[in-house]
Amino acid sequence: MSVTAALAAMTAVPAEEGSTFHPPGPSSFELPPIFGDVTKPMLLLTLSAVLVFGFFYLAARQSSLVPSRLQFAGETIYGFVRNTVARDNIGSEHYMKFVPYLFTLFSFILVNNYYGIIPFLQFPSFSRIGFIVPLALLSWLLFVGAGMWKHGPLGYLKHATMPSGVGGPILVLLVPLEFFSNIIIRPFTLTLRLFGNMFAGHLLLILFATGGAALLASGNVLYGAVGVLSFGLGIGVSFLEMLVMFLQAYVFTLLSAMYIGEALAEEH
Repeated sequence: MSVTAALAAMTAVPAEEGSTFHPPGPSSFELPPIFGDVTKPMLLLTLSAVLVFGFFYLAARQSSLVPSRLQFAGETIYGFVRNTVARDNIGSEHYMKFVPYLFTLFSFILVNNYYGIIPFLQFPSFSRIGFIVPLALLSWLLFVGAGMWKHGPLGYLKHATMPSGVGGPILVLLVPLEFFSNIIIRPFTLTLRLFGNMFAGHLLLILFATGGAALLASGNVLYGAVGVLSFGLGIGVSFLEMLVMFLQAYVFTLLSAMYIGEALAEEH
């Protein structure tokens, strides 16, 4: 939150008279349509679906006991999601039912996140919150549906709101809190975590790049030196963002698996 607050303060400062520097802000994410009502983020989202399908289709098309590099890469990603995310959090009995969704979810988010550091694309799709909401709602529908399938509608409601071994008057306070926490708030936390990280990270990269360019163009030697430093920091932040982009795809998928596992568990 401190980084976001600092960036908000920066974007509130108007550019000096005669300066070519325009501080980045939320308007930096409002891209004009490319044709009709179609914007760059829409095209990137569509491209990511094609890339994910194409990559794993080619990786699995000629599978063999001695895998090619492409097959090995595909199997590594699949094995990571199946074993580390799905099986460890859902359990060995039911996890395979949810592997296709979790595997697709992880791959799709990962590709869209890494757009932010690919030259000429350089825009993480999920820095637009409207693209994340459907994924969060889909995960919400899946774990609520899984809980109702396992326990029945009323049984799942009881399972999600009444911890085992707890009874008495405390339930008057506990049940609404558990309902809000376990059923209502989860899609919001999924959405805001991914959006906040992608938005703040991309804003930082814009700030270092545009700020460095403005300082270099100022003609002042001291400002120019700071501009070079700004570009260097931007490169460092880019490498940090690569880690953050992977972690956010992993965390979104991991939490989805954990929520499914909790919904299927025998006891809350």
